[in-house]
Amino acid sequence: MPGAKGFWLADNLSLAHPEVIVGGREFAHVHPDGSLHASLEPETARVAIDAGWAVAHPWSQKRPGWEGFVMIFTPSSENELDVVFQLVLASYNYVTGRSLQRN
Repeated sequence: MPGAKGFWLADNLSLAHPEVIVGGREFAHVHPDGSLHASLEPETARVAIDAGWAVAHPWSQKRPGWEGFVMIFTPSSENELDVVFQLVLASYNYVTGRSLQRN
């Protein structure tokens, strides 16, 4: 999408779930309107969808392993931004197998 900014993983970083990478080393991207696409662990994606933070991407049912691919809605407050940050961090952790936490 024009204007989207990818969240790219360094080449030396191992991937726990390379099958969910859309292309290259991008695990998520943000659109100019502030919405994001990200790959989440499928259970985390279901929780985010049920809570109204995200919707399943149409591709999530078309590629094996992509059940957690979602569009996360644009945050409209600092509290919402914190939730979106936590979802992006969860995506990073899922794709890389790491367990980084917010300080």
